[in-house]
Formats: sequence, C-alpha cells, structure tokens
Amino acid sequence: MQFRCNTLQVVTFLAMAELLEVDNLRMRFRTGVGFGARFLSQEDDWIDAVLDVSFKMTTGQTIALVGESGSGKTTLGRTIIGLLQPQEGSIKFQGTELVGLGDRDYKPYRRNIGMMFQDPVASLSPRRSVRAQILEPFQVHKYKEQNMDMEVKRLMSVVGLPERFEGRFPHELSGGQARRVGVARALALSPKIIIADEPTAGLDVSVQGEVLNLMRGLQSQFSISYLVITHNLPVVRHTSDRIAIMYLGRFVEQGSTQSIFNSPAHPYTQALLGAVPKPDPKQRRKIISIEGEVPSLRLRPDGCDFHPRCKYAQARCRSEPPGETKIGSEHTVRCHFPISG
Repeated sequence: MQFRCNTLQVVTFLAMAELLEVDNLRMRFRTGVGFGARFLSQEDDWIDAVLDVSFKMTTGQTIALVGESGSGKTTLGRTIIGLLQPQEGSIKFQGTELVGLGDRDYKPYRRNIGMMFQDPVASLSPRRSVRAQILEPFQVHKYKEQNMDMEVKRLMSVVGLPERFEGRFPHELSGGQARRVGVARALALSPKIIIADEPTAGLDVSVQGEVLNLMRGLQSQFSISYLVITHNLPVVRHTSDRIAIMYLGRFVEQGSTQSIFNSPAHPYTQALLGAVPKPDPKQRRKIISIEGEVPSLRLRPDGCDFHPRCKYAQARCRSEPPGETKIGSEHTVRCHFPISG
C-alpha cells in the first residue's frame, strides 16, 4: 500500500509539529539549610516556585504566561532555557529530553532557545557597544561565521537599527532602541523559540506597538515561536495564540486566547480580565476585585491555592486541591466550581 502526500500537507504537518513539551514540571528552592531549618521547626525547608506545570508548543506559535508578580512566570522561563535545573518533570525539545543533561550536552539545544530579558537597558552590559552585545552569543557558543561584520549588519537591519548605532553604548540608547538590540541578540543564533520576559515593560505605548509589530514580523519571517511572560493582558490579546494563567507556580487555566477572553473559567482569570480597561467609553467595565494579598510560597494554603482570595470559595476549596478539568477542546481549568460563560 502506497501513501502519498502533497507539498501543502508536508508544510502543514511541519508547522503543527511539537517543538517544546513541558510535563509536570517542578522547580523548588531551599529556604533554610541544615540546623537553621531544624532550629526554626520547619518541616520542609523547600518552596515550590513552579509546580505541576504542563504545556505544549508548536512551531510558529505564541504562548503567553500571565499572572501577578511572584507567580512563577520568570522562574518557569529560566528553567526552560536551562538556567535553572528542575527537581521533577520533563522538558522535551523536538522530542529530546533536556532535564538532566550536563552543560556540554545541553549547550547545542540552548542555541535554539533565545531570551529577551525584562529590562531592555539593564540586560545589556554598560561597557559593551551594540556590536559587542549582538556578537556575544556567537562568542559564548564558539560559533564561527565567515564574516561577523556582515552578520551584525544583517541582524541590525532585521530589527530596524541603523548601522551608525553599531558603536553606541546602552546609555546612549532609548528604551525602544535597547529592546531592539536585545531582540537582535536573541536572534543571533537563529533560535526556534524566544522567551520574551515582559517585552514591552518600561516602554511608551507607541513604542510598545512598534516592538510587538517587530516581533510579529520576525515570527512570520523566521517561523519563531514565542513564550511571552507578562502581566499585560491587552498586549497578549492581540499577539498570542494561547494563554496560560499562572498563580503560585501553577497553571490555574490555559486555553486559546479567544476562549480565555470570551469565557474565563477561573475566578482569578475573571478578576484579571475585569481589570482591563475597555476602549469603548460606552462599555463600563465590571471590576471584580481580588481580596487580600498573594500568599507566601512558604505558607501555601491548603486545598485550592486561590481559595483565601476567592469570593466563590466553599468548604471543599479549603481542604481539597482541585485537579485539572477540561471545559473545551483545548481549554482546561483548576477549579472545583468553574465559572460558566
């Protein structure tokens, strides 16, 4: 029996191929050591910054991690890129398990995952020129290009920086220009994934739009996948394919951008969306406040992590952690009593 497929089918298959798969990831940090922890009567001197996190990413897809400060978004990003080693779980890149690999074995895969750090200026070395910043990934990975001058010019052109900026230093750049240098540096080794930590933080609204348009254009041109870490829901609404809502290190809800915005199922998601301003003055937004502060990871609540701040909490929420419930073809939520519609 012969199987045939046309070019379009092959392209479609490649576009939908799984690029990254994260399964039951757990990243823990020690809070006390040895005698000190015992002296303070701590039963467990570890905190879970990332817990039970699972998701998949395909080529050319954008996934947004959304949550308040301290929810574990940046820790998750740093774990995926290999800056942190998780205690449990799996991270597979194109089918290859990355957890447990030594530095030498991990290095070839790290080339395929670029990083845009949160502060566009502070993430650049103050003593290095724009040219040196862009060349840094090549030097770290001992990557040999025939003509580095041409490669720097190409990358600067791709991100919209004039050649005359090549000799400038970070203090001579605006926030938007510094962000473009960061994008060029992240693109240097032609990665398949870029982890963008608050890519629009500290930028004027007009500059935010320019950066987001640049990222979308690069995605279309190079089939890059983005993992965007942010608390800015209006930004991700127009740039992401999927959204994962993170609270105390866990995904409490994830699904397509459309389903999350149209039908939030978790009270935390509902509250985050309720705080987003409406562009139409005739539409009054219904503000749903979140009571209290984010609990300390050292004092994680029993039962549902969110129940101390949830106005819908019932007795079951205070004693039993919710499992993941499927409420759509690709929409899941961790809640005993999901909100309908």
